[in-house]
Amino acid sequence: MNKQTSCWIGDTQKLLRVILGCLVLSGSLLFSTGAFALTLEQAKQQGRVGETLSGYLAPVKKDAETLALVEQINIARTQKYQEVAQKNHISTEDVAKLAGQKLVNRAAAGEYVRGINGQWMQR
Repeated sequence: MNKQTSCWIGDTQKLLRVILGCLVLSGSLLFSTGAFALTLEQAKQQGRVGETLSGYLAPVKKDAETLALVEQINIARTQKYQEVAQKNHISTEDVAKLAGQKLVNRAAAGEYVRGINGQWMQR
């Protein structure tokens, strides 16, 4: 095995660890709502929030309760993304984008996602 092949294998293993971390992370982020009266699941079902490719939740409707939920969820996500990024020696932004792709792809029927054009789409 030459040095170039060894680097490629190392990079592939690193990417797989990051992807696995993002999958676990995206699962935990689906339900991290704290003690809010409005849960993330309810907000998604009601069309009040949606997932974005950036890895962060965004408000579709901008009432105070929804905005507070979005802020709390995104604070928790940022912390998780930073943990995964530090463990894998990559940027927090890269982790967030990988998680964002997974969260958008996993959105249930009827939930909102923001497309690459910046527009909301209902699944």
